[in-house]
Order: sequence, then C-alpha cells, then structure tokens
Amino acid sequence: MGHNILYVEDNPDNMMLVKRALESRGYVLLEAVNGLSGVALAEEKDVDLILLDINLPDIDGYEVARRLRASAKHNLAYVPIIAITANALKGDAEKALSAGCDVYMSKPINIRELWARVEAFVPAPEQKN
Repeated sequence: MGHNILYVEDNPDNMMLVKRALESRGYVLLEAVNGLSGVALAEEKDVDLILLDINLPDIDGYEVARRLRASAKHNLAYVPIIAITANALKGDAEKALSAGCDVYMSKPINIRELWARVEAFVPAPEQKN
C-alpha cells in the first residue's frame, strides 16, 4: 500500500526534475535536503523506495544508507535504495552497494532510466489495475 518515494537531494534543480518525473507517474515524492533529515523522514514515514544523492551537505549518502540499514525501524533494512550521484570514479558504485544501496545511477539523471529503475522496485500507481 502506498507509493511513497523519499528523495534525499540538496540540489533544488535535481529535486524538481525527479519530482515532476515521478509525480507524473502517480508516485508521491517525499523530499529531504540533507542526510540527517532524510534519515529522520524515512524513520517517520512509510516509504516504498529511497533515492539517495551521495554528495550531501551534512553526512554523505553512504552514511545515510548505513544508518537506514541499521535503523530501529525494522523495514528500513529492506526498503530499496537507489544511489543517484555525479560520482563516476572507479569504485564509487561498489562503495554505494557496500554501504547498503541496491542500485547505482549516475547523473545527469536520465528520466527513462529513472522510471525503469523505480518501477523495477515499485510499480507505478497509474499502471495498476
């Protein structure tokens, strides 16, 4: 039940792009502008998927993923996390995966790839009958 997607992203342009793209498919986007507020929001709300920027102004996305996976809120150990980052150096994808992310996507964000990645974990509400 529900199709809440949490996006932890400090760049307002990226936030708006993803918000428009996902809301057009019927998802509800919950927004956090830094890592600590992202962890708090995930623990407070029911989320089906987390989109996570790695370069955040307070704690990085790797630490956010580790905290989510170790949270007292049991289901956060299993909520899919998609890392979305401009980091494209060798080893960055492996670092994200080892921190607890399920998928690694690079920026700039490709909307079709975003839709496909999100829908692989959470079917779009408009497509359910």
